[in-house]
Amino acid sequence: MPRTLETGRPEPATSQLPRRLLTILRPELPSLAEEIIEEIPRALPEYDRPMQGPYVTALQIGVERALNQFVARVAEAAPDAHRHDDTYRRLGRFEAHEGRSLDSLQAAYRIGAQVAWRRLMTIAARHDLSSSVMAQLADALFGYMNELASLSLSGYMDARPTQVEDQRRRLLQLILARRPGSDRAIAELAELTEWNVPDEVTLVVVPHDARCVREALDDDVLVDLTADEPRLLVPCRAPDGRPEALPAGRRAMLAEAFPDGGVATGLTVPLEHAADSLRWARQALTLIEAGVLDDGPVTSCEDHLVTLWLLADCALVDQLARRHLGGMNELEPGQRERLLATLHTWLTTRGTAAEMADELHVHPQTVRHRIKRLEKELGGRLTDPDARFAIEIVLRAMSLRDRVRPGSGDRPEEH
Repeated sequence: MPRTLETGRPEPATSQLPRRLLTILRPELPSLAEEIIEEIPRALPEYDRPMQGPYVTALQIGVERALNQFVARVAEAAPDAHRHDDTYRRLGRFEAHEGRSLDSLQAAYRIGAQVAWRRLMTIAARHDLSSSVMAQLADALFGYMNELASLSLSGYMDARPTQVEDQRRRLLQLILARRPGSDRAIAELAELTEWNVPDEVTLVVVPHDARCVREALDDDVLVDLTADEPRLLVPCRAPDGRPEALPAGRRAMLAEAFPDGGVATGLTVPLEHAADSLRWARQALTLIEAGVLDDGPVTSCEDHLVTLWLLADCALVDQLARRHLGGMNELEPGQRERLLATLHTWLTTRGTAAEMADELHVHPQTVRHRIKRLEKELGGRLTDPDARFAIEIVLRAMSLRDRVRPGSGDRPEEH
C-alpha cells in the first residue's frame, strides 16, 4: 500500500479498533524495533554507522517509543504525549547536527512505516484480522508516521539556523587556512550550507565590540564574529578579471550592518588569496584605531594602498631611517624638523628654491641655506638614486605616522 509522508501534522485517528490488538501487537514490538533499526541503515547509506554512540541510542529509543505509542493509541491506552513529542523533536535536531537534509529523515520514517506494515500483514494472517481492521490500521500507521515526521521537522528547523551558522564559520576558517587538499572540503561544506563558491572575495574586519545588525547582511556573506579577530567574507565578481573595489551596494550593506562604523575591507582577490585580503583589512583596521586612516563607516584598503605599503613594516622603516637619516640625530630637534620638512618638499616637488619657499612659507635664501646644510649632513646620498628613493619612503612613512591619534599608542621614534 503506497503512502507518502506529509509535512503537516494530522489529527490522531479516532476509528474504533478491537481492544484485543494491544494483546496481539505488544509481544511483537521488541523484534519489530530491531528489524526497523537494522533496515534503515541498510536502505539508507547515510545512516550506515557503527551501532553505538549517543545518536544510535537516540534512534533506538525513538523507534521503540514510536511503536509503543502507536500500539497504545490504536488500543486506546493513555500515552505520554509530552515525552513522545520531545523524543521526535530531538531526532530532528540530531539530523540537523549531522548535516543531513530533510529528505533523509523523511525516507527513514517511510522505511520504518513499510517494515511495520509488513509485520502487520503477517500478524493479520496469523490472527485472522478483517480487511476493515487492516484498512483502519493502515490509515492509523501512516498518519502516525506523518505526525512523527512533523515533530522531527519542527526540531530540525529549530536546530538548523544555529547549525548552518557553525558550518559556515567552519567554511570561512577552511578558506582562510587554505591547506593542501582543502578544496574538496571547501566544496563539500559549501554544498552542505547551500553557499555558492565565488571566484572573487573581499575580506572584512570589524572591532571586537562592534554592534551588528545581522538582518542587514546579505545571505551569501560568511560571518565569524566570535573569532579573536571578527571577520566576514563578501563574495564579489570582478568583470573581465579586472581588480575592482568592493561594489557600492556591498559597502552600503556593511554600513547598515555595522552602524557604529569602524569597518575595514581588504582588496577583492581570488578565493585562494582570501588570507591576503584579510591581512590587509586587519592592517587597515589597526591604522584606523591608531588614527592614521580616517574612521569612516567603511574604510577600503583600495583607497589607501600606498599608506598600507609604507606602514606594513614600521620596524624596517626605522632601520632605513637610521641608515639614511641617522647623521641628523645630533641636530637640535627644531632644526632637524625644519631640515626634514625642506628635504621632503624638495624630493616630492623637485621645485626651484622660489617654488619651495612658497610651499614652506619661508624666504628662497632660507631654502638655499637648508639645502646646503642637507648636502653637508647627507653627503652623496642625495645624488644616489637608490638612497634618494629610500629617503623619500622614510619621510613619507614618518609623515603618516605623525598622524597617530593622541592616546592611541606610542608615537614613532624620532630619528
